[in-house]
Amino acid sequence: MNGAIAISVVGIGADGWDGLPETSRRVLRAAEVLLGAPRQLDLLPAAECPGERIAWPSPLRPAVPGLLAAHEGRTLAVLASGDPSFYGIGRTLTETVGADRRAALRVYPHPSSVSYACARLGWPLEAVETVSLVARPLAALSAALHPGRRLLVLGEGPGTPAEVAALLRRTGWGATRVRVLEQLGGPAERILDATAADWPYERTDALHVLALDCVRDPGTLRLGATPGLPDEAYEHDGQLTKRYVRAATLAALAPAPGELLWDIGGGSGSIGIEWMRSHRSCRAIAVEKDPERAARIGRNADALGVPGLRVVTARAPEGLAALPTPDAVFIGGGLTVPGLLDACWDALPAGGRLVANTVTLESEALLADRYRRHGGELVRLAVAAAVPVGGFTGWRQAMPVTQWSVTKEATTEATAEATKEAQEEEA
Repeated sequence: MNGAIAISVVGIGADGWDGLPETSRRVLRAAEVLLGAPRQLDLLPAAECPGERIAWPSPLRPAVPGLLAAHEGRTLAVLASGDPSFYGIGRTLTETVGADRRAALRVYPHPSSVSYACARLGWPLEAVETVSLVARPLAALSAALHPGRRLLVLGEGPGTPAEVAALLRRTGWGATRVRVLEQLGGPAERILDATAADWPYERTDALHVLALDCVRDPGTLRLGATPGLPDEAYEHDGQLTKRYVRAATLAALAPAPGELLWDIGGGSGSIGIEWMRSHRSCRAIAVEKDPERAARIGRNADALGVPGLRVVTARAPEGLAALPTPDAVFIGGGLTVPGLLDACWDALPAGGRLVANTVTLESEALLADRYRRHGGELVRLAVAAAVPVGGFTGWRQAMPVTQWSVTKEATTEATAEATKEAQEEEA
């Protein structure tokens, strides 16, 4: 896109032309080309907006660059529902136009569906979490379910409310109050209200927002917002980093928004799953050689609300070569596999973290050697649980876990020399 192009993105509500401010109307009147969904284009009076009308194709995102390129040199107005920068076309256009062309992109927001919904419900906007299911898996909703929370859910179509209600019933949240707010701000505005357990509507208006007052059913396992979920939350075959060690491991990994984790020897996927649950923008790749376990990781990820967890069925280190650069690496198994520890260390950029757990003496010796070379922290985690001993109670000790955690520093001459000396001494 090298030619001159001016793009205005205009938010429009269910009230159509009548609900637009004069600044937005002027933009639409002056546009030579009007792009939008057929429903949005139909809201514009032909006498007021004479520009050429083009409906978005489906799928939309891949078509955007070609459409913009085809109309270089013309004044474009793009229609969007509500606020274009809130889960809307605004982000797609900004990414397509590029950083050096953003000055040519002007956004004219309309009140978002979330703002309308909070106004109708009397909910403070800043206290509400929004979950979008537009082009996203339904399972993503599960991570946001906590007792007493108020959620607004952006639906993808007329069947979304029924699908959400079914998910809530299936996962132990059937008592949750579900309201569907249709055509907000327009003459056909309507609110449907029922619990998920008794949801009677198979289909609703396509233009809607769901409001959930979350209530956990009696007996449903409580899942907190911090690492260390109950072991019972996972489907597993015994290959599971146990709760208290898992919490300590996530603390050492220190996930931050947007970061990527490699979970090597994924087992049941618990480390990668709880890494992703720490923030919605966190990403993880679980590498697991056993196909049955790999499939189990996927099921656990769906059940715990992080369906975006990527599962790679491969042996490490061979399966690591094509993966994107991680911000952190966890090694939960396979430490004695030749080349694995080196491959993980080499893949980390400066500032990246590596955490490795083991219960065997052989692997512990490897970690002690790396601790000597690279520093970090070497700790032993021991957990004991109270169990019946006849008519009394005693402690049952779990196998102690040795954990090495380290942050990779930028290579300096001093550290390089120290590493060289250690390798020569070993030889």
